[in-house]
Amino acid sequence: MQTVLGQPTLTGIFFFLLFVSITLYITYWAAKRTRTTTEFYAAGRSITGLQNGLALAGDYMSAASFLGIAGLVSLKGYDGLIYAVGWLVGWPIVMFLIAEPLRNLGKYTFADVVAYRLKQRPIRTAAATGALITVLFYLIAQMVGAGSLIKLMFGLPYEIAIIIVGCLMIAYVLFGGMLATTWVQIIKACLLLGGATLLVLLTLYKFGFNYLELFSTVTTQYGEKFVQPGGLITNPLDAISLGIALMFGTAGLPHILMRFYTVPDAKEARKSVFYATGFIGYFYILTFTIGFGAAALVGQEIIKKIDKGGNMAAPLLAEALGGEIFLGFLAAVAFATILAVVAGLTLAGASAVSHDIYVGVVKRGRADEKQEVRAAKIATLCLGILAIILGIVFKGQNVAFMVGLAFAVAASANFPALLMSIFWRKFTTQGAVWSIYTGLTLSVVLIILSPTVWVDILKNPQAIFPLKNPGIVSFFASFAMGILVSLLTQEKEAEAKFESEKIRSYIGVGAE
Repeated sequence: MQTVLGQPTLTGIFFFLLFVSITLYITYWAAKRTRTTTEFYAAGRSITGLQNGLALAGDYMSAASFLGIAGLVSLKGYDGLIYAVGWLVGWPIVMFLIAEPLRNLGKYTFADVVAYRLKQRPIRTAAATGALITVLFYLIAQMVGAGSLIKLMFGLPYEIAIIIVGCLMIAYVLFGGMLATTWVQIIKACLLLGGATLLVLLTLYKFGFNYLELFSTVTTQYGEKFVQPGGLITNPLDAISLGIALMFGTAGLPHILMRFYTVPDAKEARKSVFYATGFIGYFYILTFTIGFGAAALVGQEIIKKIDKGGNMAAPLLAEALGGEIFLGFLAAVAFATILAVVAGLTLAGASAVSHDIYVGVVKRGRADEKQEVRAAKIATLCLGILAIILGIVFKGQNVAFMVGLAFAVAASANFPALLMSIFWRKFTTQGAVWSIYTGLTLSVVLIILSPTVWVDILKNPQAIFPLKNPGIVSFFASFAMGILVSLLTQEKEAEAKFESEKIRSYIGVGAE
């Protein structure tokens, strides 16, 4: 099969420019409506449940989901689905445990909830640190993905591609705030769901809309083992550890949690998770079919030749089924995917710096709206420049471990403290701080000592920590430390406020 991947095509450039022009127009429209802090951080709390569900899906269906899972399935078969299942299972946890209390108790960031009845400054410093490290790891992975994708699609140098992505992302967030970011994500989610659905229909058409036909073709080519477990993860403990990170990491991702403040009330917050779960579940079923379709119709040799990790399996399948036009469209959609996620991450990082550190810690809560928006915009600019630099520095690195690390950090540093602050009366400030820093330190140190970094990147003969993902250790250690320290450092004032927190959490009285 001859491919035009790696050469600039007119259709690819056309769809790319079309998407950029539409999104820049949205930013211009949103900029006229973004003046106050609530408008900048939370789109004036004017987004409906369905819109927010689409935006959540848009935020969550990153390039790692679309290109990565399809690629994993095309090369590793059945086991490629472990990421899809792990990422999807996190949503009921968000829906039943987090969405409603988060919307009722918080204002702009998840640190608002953790610090609701505890001492503000130490909590905000710890929570913002956890949020920023999660955002940075996720951001690097997306930037390197974007650079590689544009380089492959349009033949542009990698560094130029990174600068283009960085500048567009800064423009969306700086001028349009959450309103522009939300609509970019909604458009991207619709394009991605539409493009993937069309790709699946064209794939199934080749097999007479019969999955058995597809699987028999795949097993004929690659053997029975391809459709059985054990192709990617052979150690059961590794599978559990990765599963914990993916499931609970979803409920600790700052850019996902931030979206619950854009809806008017807790009912709409719950609705938005319900819609998001449906859209994301449907999307992962599509990636599964795309992966097997690419293995059958494109072939593993060609997929590996273009990209060792299999990340171009979906675009190659689009080219095989719909020619250059469909490839151009899907390439632009993949680019839109990265851009929307990067904008959401930047906004989450900027809000942690401005709302939690600048207003909560430096100004001790005494800053006016103008100062806070200015701080958020300066933080956006700095984060954008940092993302461009890191994207260039990490050129050519295997970034899969960074997405895994972002989820491990979110599951270990952010989720336990958030959950205990909502549901446990005896949770104290010291307990929260120790829980966050324990999860954060363990997840980062253990992944450096794991085979993913210690052996694959640093080229040492043997890993010090045997598991590829530290989730199983850092997640439970964070909970244990939070419980132990809270029991040793009782805080009567925090306990006394628990009842009023519970009422506001369940009923929403006094929610912003």
